[in-house]
Amino acid sequence: MLHKKQFVCISAFSLSLALLLSPILGFGAEKYVTYLNLTDYTGPIAGFGVYESMGLSDVFKDINNRGGIEGVKVKFIGVDTRYDLAHAVSAFNRYRMEHKLLLIEAPSTALAKVVGPILSRDRLSVLTPGDGESEARPGRIFLFGVTYQNGFAAAIDWMIEDWQKKGNPRKPIVGYIGWDNPYGKEALLGGKEYADKIGVKLLPPEFFPPGSLKLDVWLNRLAQGGANYIYVSGTDPAPTKVIQDAYALGLTKKIQMVTDFYGPCMGVGVKAHPKELEGTVITSFYLRGVEAFEHTSSRYWKKYREKPLSEMTDSYILGLINGLTFETALKVGLKEVGYDKLDSEAMYKVFQKLTDMDVNEGLTSLCAYSSTSRQRSKQIKFYRVTNARVVPFTGWRIAPDAVSLHKW
Repeated sequence: MLHKKQFVCISAFSLSLALLLSPILGFGAEKYVTYLNLTDYTGPIAGFGVYESMGLSDVFKDINNRGGIEGVKVKFIGVDTRYDLAHAVSAFNRYRMEHKLLLIEAPSTALAKVVGPILSRDRLSVLTPGDGESEARPGRIFLFGVTYQNGFAAAIDWMIEDWQKKGNPRKPIVGYIGWDNPYGKEALLGGKEYADKIGVKLLPPEFFPPGSLKLDVWLNRLAQGGANYIYVSGTDPAPTKVIQDAYALGLTKKIQMVTDFYGPCMGVGVKAHPKELEGTVITSFYLRGVEAFEHTSSRYWKKYREKPLSEMTDSYILGLINGLTFETALKVGLKEVGYDKLDSEAMYKVFQKLTDMDVNEGLTSLCAYSSTSRQRSKQIKFYRVTNARVVPFTGWRIAPDAVSLHKW
């Protein structure tokens, strides 16, 4: 749960964002396109949503301060949906007719699926985290990066490598823990089949309600099942809390903790609990930790944020990635069809033409969007929490295709 001070800060940010970006302010007679973000500023993934929106808004602010792209500016609308489906659908219906709405961002698998039929009808496109069905059945839903199940499969491959390097016999036993919602279960839709395919024992997964204060019951079941590795799903600080409890139980001494794409950030969980998180492995499709701090894109934080770079989070980097990808697509779209003909249908076609392009200054591997793929990238790398820093210990690796193993 959020502390009162954190809640007040997030609420204040949400309010200021709404005031700054409200459609009633408009852009007058200027040429502009619209980007709608149906995110969470005060709910269970607020720690992700707030900073990701900051990254997005900073990219768009930079574009607009430069006079736009060929004179075309970007209007960013950020809406606090509280990670609630009803609020999100209501906001979607309210803003879907905005002037030249080229892309909708919805960091919710459930929302992306619910509005799917409307997207097709209105020829709109949505950007969402890692829904495997969107890759299996390519449509108007594009993904932040690698699908959750493909990332999980890549993590299993690394677990086998790590286990065998340590001279252990057989293959490791893997546990899984995540939120009791579509996001928490998504990685298993194909991930379980992948584990079965390569002969890795996957323990019955453990799911807990978002906001749970103690994870001992779920963690102890995985430990009693003989887990050698535990894969943790969730956005920071949730995975930090899971690993904190595992540390308190003494489990991290004998079980390697591994997280999905949104595991501990240097500016959040790692900063607050470096001792408990030491040695944690993070699966990621984008640069994070020390690599992100040293990357040229950190200029946005330095330019538009008044806090030290040490407080920049990985979700802010993801916001930059989404914003920079949109900027790349906007440049291509304006070049191909011009401002007057640039609409959501044109942008939908442009996104499928970004194949093998560097769309975000190397913050991910080359773009994998195409007519047959909705993954922004197909490669991941691994990071480890070491001395209160998140540092890489592998290069880019192509994630296995676990999506195709599931019956959608």
